[in-house]
Amino acid sequence: MSQVFLYDTTLRDGTQREDISLSVDDKLVIAKRLADFGFHYIEGGWPGSNPKDAEFFARASKLDLGSAKLAAFGRTRQKHSQCEQDTNLQALLDALTPVVTMVGKSSDYHVKVVLSATLEENLAMIRDSVSYIKSKGREVMFDAEHFFDAFISNREYALATLKTAADAGADWLVLCETNGGKLPWEVEEIVREVKRHISTPLGAHCHNDSGCGVANSLAAVRGGCTQVQGTINGYGERVGNANLTTVIPNLQLKMNKPVVTPEQLRELTSLAHFVAEVVNLKHYNHAPFIGHSAFAHKGGIHVAALLKAKDSYQHIDPALVGNEMRSVVSELSGRGNIQLRAQQLGIDMNNDDAQGVLNHIKQLEHEGFTFEAAEASVELMLHRSRADYVKPFELVDYFVVTERRQSSGLLSEATVKVRVYNELKFVAAEGNGPVNALSTALRSALAGMYPVLRTVRLIDYKVRILDSGNGTSAQIRVLITFQGGGHVWTTVGASTNIIDASWRALSDSLEYALVKLDKSTELKN
Repeated sequence: MSQVFLYDTTLRDGTQREDISLSVDDKLVIAKRLADFGFHYIEGGWPGSNPKDAEFFARASKLDLGSAKLAAFGRTRQKHSQCEQDTNLQALLDALTPVVTMVGKSSDYHVKVVLSATLEENLAMIRDSVSYIKSKGREVMFDAEHFFDAFISNREYALATLKTAADAGADWLVLCETNGGKLPWEVEEIVREVKRHISTPLGAHCHNDSGCGVANSLAAVRGGCTQVQGTINGYGERVGNANLTTVIPNLQLKMNKPVVTPEQLRELTSLAHFVAEVVNLKHYNHAPFIGHSAFAHKGGIHVAALLKAKDSYQHIDPALVGNEMRSVVSELSGRGNIQLRAQQLGIDMNNDDAQGVLNHIKQLEHEGFTFEAAEASVELMLHRSRADYVKPFELVDYFVVTERRQSSGLLSEATVKVRVYNELKFVAAEGNGPVNALSTALRSALAGMYPVLRTVRLIDYKVRILDSGNGTSAQIRVLITFQGGGHVWTTVGASTNIIDASWRALSDSLEYALVKLDKSTELKN
């Protein structure tokens, strides 16, 4: 069984996505993380195209990338230049990477229309460039741009470009599905045909314009490619590249082609989230294998089955890719959803208690609550169902006022009266809005008893009008997200009054913080 090599181009092709821009430091930390994960090749960028990539390669030479090989990307020489004077080829050499990847035309159409060259001139550009870089002791990859379209249009010429690169010493011939329009059976058939004529190892570089980037990559491997190129989370120009966080587990777990160690594969979910954080994009919750919802179960029948057999509604054990199974609680849930979530929290819950919590949730959702995005609210309900649970605080009353003063503009003030065990706390606070004032007052009232609350902060606040036809008397849903102690959690409140809805979400968030973070509270409870 031939090994399949992983080639990551997040740092070059991935950054061509229109809302991604990485600093040199960003690229360095991602490169290190990719190497630690187990990638065989990491493409760092195009050193001849901009100062940032030139600086990256200068600094990357000092990185410990282990067995991973860093690649510099560029193009074949220009039509009328010599390799020794071609600035792009010299920049590739100056990057001092062990691998050089060069893109060249394989399509007669592109040679004539885009390069304005003859077919023989293009072959000479490929031949000279590959042999020149190879003579400098580098591992050379020839990226045959638009290869699959080229093969269908002019098979003889497309193969001629590959043979020219191979005869010049290329170590890899990468078949690029540049426009992303081919279907898996086309890709597999063409790769098999290329294998009949070419003995040099083949790679595949697929784009996702038709939604087949991953499928085409897997089909290419079936056809005979032993290298797969792509990006983390499928980042890339237009709709993106083949998503390696989907390709990798499919290769390893479904096609029995080990590409990393089992320990490294368990870091896949963490890697995907890490890269999303660095590029400053929200991670896609529904991504296969590594999404937050990839192993989330909402239907009651599904969860009831999962309680008996975990493989009944899951195609793999989520732990294999560093993910976890979740039970999503909503009005569509069954009693099993509640029991599974309680089980994960270490709470022993009988059928009657679970049914009671479920009935309460369904009633609240009927009133406008939603718990799919507010798992902390569900977890809090489960804790409250314990016979030994003691609420860490209890609201007595609150008062909120917002004024517009000529001298200082808008001002919000809140007073909160809460009972903390046998002690009554009465605190007032100002804020830049009523919810901020309420949050400040409540935390001030509780901080003396629960100092951990000083470490939590509100990071998101969402309001949704549920029945806009009722105008200003409409039902309102509020979702509040807090962060602290390495955790992020969201709670929900609903009411026809935005302050009341906010209070319910806010007080639940702080109570949840005490259950989750404050060990002294756990002892008292």
